[in-house]
Amino acid sequence: RSVLALKTDPLKPRLDQIRKQADDHRSLALAYASYARKLKLENSKLLRIFADLSRNYTDLINKPAYRALFESESTLRQFEKEVKERIKVTRQVISEAKESFDNQLKIQKLKDIIFSLNELLTKAKKQGAFSSLIAAKSIPKSLHCLAMRLMEERIAHPEKYSDQGKPQAPELEDPTLYHYAIFSDNVIAASVVVNSAVKNAKEPWKHVFHVVTDKMNLGAMQVMFKLKDYNGAHIEVKAVEDYKFLNSSYVPVLKQLESANLQKFYFENKLENATKDTTNMKFRNPKYLSILNHLRFYLPEMYPKLHRILFLDDDIVVQKDLTGLWEIDMDGKVIGAVETCFGSFHRYAQYMNFSHPLIKAKFNPKACAWAYGMNFFDLDAWRREKCTEEYHYWQTLNENRTLWKLGTLPPGLITYYSTTKPLDKSWHVLGLGYNPSISMDEIRNAAVVHFNGNMKPWLDIAMTQFKPLWTKFVDYELEFVQQCNFGV
Repeated sequence: RSVLALKTDPLKPRLDQIRKQADDHRSLALAYASYARKLKLENSKLLRIFADLSRNYTDLINKPAYRALFESESTLRQFEKEVKERIKVTRQVISEAKESFDNQLKIQKLKDIIFSLNELLTKAKKQGAFSSLIAAKSIPKSLHCLAMRLMEERIAHPEKYSDQGKPQAPELEDPTLYHYAIFSDNVIAASVVVNSAVKNAKEPWKHVFHVVTDKMNLGAMQVMFKLKDYNGAHIEVKAVEDYKFLNSSYVPVLKQLESANLQKFYFENKLENATKDTTNMKFRNPKYLSILNHLRFYLPEMYPKLHRILFLDDDIVVQKDLTGLWEIDMDGKVIGAVETCFGSFHRYAQYMNFSHPLIKAKFNPKACAWAYGMNFFDLDAWRREKCTEEYHYWQTLNENRTLWKLGTLPPGLITYYSTTKPLDKSWHVLGLGYNPSISMDEIRNAAVVHFNGNMKPWLDIAMTQFKPLWTKFVDYELEFVQQCNFGV
């Protein structure tokens, strides 16, 4: 046939259509073979069947008898017949395999969705943890307002609130009384601790509260504790700057806090970097730059005439008379504390770097940890055991933060290792700032409840079921508290 005759060949469109059908079904067989591989079905029959089907189509199209131009309709009809037979087999195989493939593909698709959602969830958790940290460490407007109004009152009437020039009350150094140490820059929180302790004390006039704050909050704190009578309890308010021995030449942590690297660790930290490591995020809290957080290691020097003292955090509420603590036999130990370990949780290994040879050689990783927040100190035993020197030794070694992360619990666990007296758990119930599942029976039986965690009771993010335990000791009747709409 001539070239001209080929262009007008009536069999050509039909041939192209048959070839297209064969090629389409070859591609379909290849696609199912590819799915089989993706679903890890390499050894299955289906993979071999689809591969063979695809190969048959290729062989048919490339068959020598059909590669040349078709001379007659009979040849084309034979080619069409063979293609249709293969299409019929292909469709039958696909029909039989479709249910299996659909289920497998659905499972794979669900796996892909779950993986994607897990990635989003992890990212959201990190963002949420960072946002929660910001919410927890920010100062609420009402609390800032209260501090400002109290300070305004202190400036307007200095003679009413200053103790300067007045002789120190002898009760403040009387070792026969019950002494408490509260270190805080939060006016309302410190007042709740004192209020709750006084209201539950059988003989409040025998209780002495040593409140220490920073210079910025001293005026507000002085006014707060002179606005009402505390049933005869004695309250001393001082600034940390009043303790002249607390300087960087004596206190290792003060020297470290002045370091440019440590300042950078906190203040040049950005959201995208902070959220990369949520386990360490809480340690990037600038509260660790405050000497108030480390005063607990200097109690014998701050109160040289006292023999025993009870340390209270500012996020606790006292629910019972605490004088029973002074009757406990300390067995020569320095600190009384409630242990927090159970199973493998809250052991020394969680707080210190046991890959460091010094830590590994000195401490048992399975030793039980305990809680700060309500701790009874035998100051005579402290002086005898030279705990402050021990603390200085380890704090100096940890300047580059290789022994433990920041915070006061790890150095506390180290300083009082083997000198800790376990207290009954009913003295101190923890977790009201992060654990919603604490039973109300356990809370009711507790001498002290502790709002440790981010959900502090003076914040909007506080847990509603626990917040009334704290708010009932807030002095809402005070004019300054009312002016600031506190708790509204």
